[in-house]
Amino acid sequence: MNKLPTTVDRYRARIASLRTIMPNSKSVADALWLCRTAILPCALAVALAGSASSADWPLPRGDAQSTGATATQLSDSLGVKWEFTAAEPVEATPVVAAGRVYIADVAGTLYCLSAGDGKEIWKLKTEIGFIGGPAVDGDLLVIGDLDGKVYGVNVSTGELLWTHDAGGEISSSASFIGDRVLIASQDGNLYGLSRKDGMLQWTYETSDQIRCSPSIAGEKTFLGGCDGNLHTVSVVDGKSTSDPLPLGGPTGSTPAIADNLAFLPIMDGAVIAMDWKENREVWRYVDEERSQEYKSSPAVGGGLVIVASQGRQVDALDVATGKRKWRYTLRRRADASPVIAGNDVWLAATDGRLIRLSLADGTEKWTYEIRGQFTASPSIADDKLFIADSRGVVRCFAAL
Repeated sequence: MNKLPTTVDRYRARIASLRTIMPNSKSVADALWLCRTAILPCALAVALAGSASSADWPLPRGDAQSTGATATQLSDSLGVKWEFTAAEPVEATPVVAAGRVYIADVAGTLYCLSAGDGKEIWKLKTEIGFIGGPAVDGDLLVIGDLDGKVYGVNVSTGELLWTHDAGGEISSSASFIGDRVLIASQDGNLYGLSRKDGMLQWTYETSDQIRCSPSIAGEKTFLGGCDGNLHTVSVVDGKSTSDPLPLGGPTGSTPAIADNLAFLPIMDGAVIAMDWKENREVWRYVDEERSQEYKSSPAVGGGLVIVASQGRQVDALDVATGKRKWRYTLRRRADASPVIAGNDVWLAATDGRLIRLSLADGTEKWTYEIRGQFTASPSIADDKLFIADSRGVVRCFAAL
């Protein structure tokens, strides 16, 4: 089985080398922007789970099922309402809850901003960087770092409440259900932690790395891994509820759940629909024209599954059959996962373009271009869109 390489040592070495070769850069963010195309590998945009209202996007994939979708229809006329610049690049999706925006940078600083004007409310500095995003549920924020430490933080004050040490790098995000926090690590384990104090409640072990976030439906959580399987696990005791379902290749993508189906791309060029209740494959999409590679997570809504490949293709697949309904070709790849909002699909590409497509037919409706790259998906909450870029700039778009 192909194994995805560990990121933490490589990432630290790259930042150190950039500081050396570009000593006059104002920050690592400048160096990363100038050198990222040639030096940095694709950032893996992963996602997590939670329960959101239209005014919130508390998890990178928006909801507990990791659909990457909301019913919110943004204004046809959008402009930048505010900008905030973090000290270093931001590789993860901002999350939004109760009028606040939470972001984490690659140097280990966690920020809380006002969603209304982008002003900093608090920040928490840690020793190691973040490439997985924060997750918020009620008064608790949870995030894991490149060394495998998990932090529980008070959302109101930024006070550190507890920590837990996992066995490997965390490149995805947490999920919540009841009094449990679920978080996966590249040591191959899914951890069930106490929401109150971060104490370990149970561990589910796979045979290889896990880079996706756990998606939740009912009392089950779902995750794909480098072992090439879809795992279905009880959130109560961490036991497998069925035999792992073979995918045919490794994946770092987070499953999107809609009703009884789980949708998951694999790196080897297929998008798969699984019936998780019957533990069987329903359909498998493979591009017959050219082999694709998938590293991001799908979005599901409006009867379609939207996927973006490393081959610059954005495809809309029929939920029931897996047949392709439309295709949009990017100028450069999108490492970030697509998002569905009302009648639109939103894409953040590595060429620095934020792109709005029609969900119905893939027609391009609007673009906004920056100096730099987008590596993480947008979040959409309270009729606004929030997105971070490779220079650490967070932007809020709202109706003009």
